[in-house]
Amino acid sequence: MATYGTLSLQDANSPMMEQLTFFHDHTMMILVMITTMVAYIMMTLLTNKYINRYLLEGQTIELVWTMLPAVTLIFIALPSLRLLYMIDEIHNPLMTLKVIGHQWYWKYEYSDFQEVEFDSYMLPSNEMSADNFRLLDVDNRTVLPMNSQIRVLVTAADVIHSWAVPALGIKIDAVPGRLNQGTINIERPGLMYGQCSEICGANHSFMPIVVESTTMKNFISWLKS
Repeated sequence: MATYGTLSLQDANSPMMEQLTFFHDHTMMILVMITTMVAYIMMTLLTNKYINRYLLEGQTIELVWTMLPAVTLIFIALPSLRLLYMIDEIHNPLMTLKVIGHQWYWKYEYSDFQEVEFDSYMLPSNEMSADNFRLLDVDNRTVLPMNSQIRVLVTAADVIHSWAVPALGIKIDAVPGRLNQGTINIERPGLMYGQCSEICGANHSFMPIVVESTTMKNFISWLKS
């Protein structure tokens, strides 16, 4: 979970978020090198006193400064395309979670089990305990088993919402009349927090998401309870 003063990404809890973090670091390294080079060239131009009034062209340097940006874009585009295709892949899901966005709460349906569905509202301040997080905790958490491929189907009942959990590297738009699909594979037990990431009305800020990952044994016990 992001805390006050956090500048970097949240700790990854899924293989996809790990890959997104690696891509972020890869791209930032390229940006640092470009920024350093441009700053050095600008400082050199400002401080040197060399001049050549007869220099009208320089085909070699023009070739270099045309090819370098093209090569740089290839180094960014290829990992990016790989990630895009990985995000769209669904690998034989063990179970399906259906998420329905409402104004202003989430409804969850475990489609593989009979009559397992519930609404998830933000906890109001007067019902919170000492270990709850203001504006982030909910009355019913989304419990999912770890180390399992889980398909997430997302839609909305009224306006456009967006189901996003940064630690899992997932963000799926909830569009009325449309069913969007994603997949997650949680690596460790714990709590992952998220929020609606599409402005959806007056209480857009007050429909958080809490995913609780646990072992398969505990998940089955939770289903029976």
